[in-house]
Amino acid sequence: MDAVYTHGHHESVLRSHRWRTAENSAAYLLPHLKPHMKLLDVGSGPGTITAGLAARVGHVTASEVSEDALGLARAEIAARGLDNVDFAVTDVHALDFPDDTFCVVHAHQVLQHVGDPVRALREMGRVTRPGGYVAVRDSDYGAFAWYPRLPALDEWMALYQRVARGNGGEPDAGRRLLSWARAAGFTDVTATSSTWCFATPQDRAWWGGMWAERVLSSAMAEQALATGAATEADLRRISEGWLEWTAAEDGWLSLLHGEIICRAG
Repeated sequence: MDAVYTHGHHESVLRSHRWRTAENSAAYLLPHLKPHMKLLDVGSGPGTITAGLAARVGHVTASEVSEDALGLARAEIAARGLDNVDFAVTDVHALDFPDDTFCVVHAHQVLQHVGDPVRALREMGRVTRPGGYVAVRDSDYGAFAWYPRLPALDEWMALYQRVARGNGGEPDAGRRLLSWARAAGFTDVTATSSTWCFATPQDRAWWGGMWAERVLSSAMAEQALATGAATEADLRRISEGWLEWTAAEDGWLSLLHGEIICRAG
């Protein structure tokens, strides 16, 4: 059941994660939120989405699998001066809360990294009050699209898929969320999708530059080298490919995400 987190917490990764907000990463959920609600944010990461959710509900519990990871959210929430957020170290496979605790349980980019997504969804449903919401959004790497179609970026995709699956994850999680929810016993499920698109010079410089660094310095790079999935020369070639994409005047990238909202029974 255990899985290894592919991305790690290198600063290049955190730059990407801190860009995320409730608006750009949880828009599908926002219309359902009410001021009285109590919400659990599973895998809160650096806390930027957490903070946006906390502005819309009565109380948020931010959770992570380790105190070190949770420290990122603690710092963000403290910097914003929010007083309606508390924190918990817990595993989504066995959440440390009683049944029917929360009105909403939310997870962004979590199920693609866990060992048993169906068990995780069952746990999320267990701690959700009847009539409440389980809301999940995950990338679908196999559905990412970009132009120009550079060989180095095809190589990046193949490498990421290999490393993520070797870590026990499912990089194409977005397309599987509905099936996982049904396997977890949910019968009232709304499935949607949305994208992030990077096509301006500023967006390309930020996203491409970030990935050019990540493939050399993040946990993914360490894992690729340790398992023999890639050599240092491979990683340098992929990094240079991201910089080539960044410099392309017609460079375009779209990242597909699957989304589900499940009503708890």
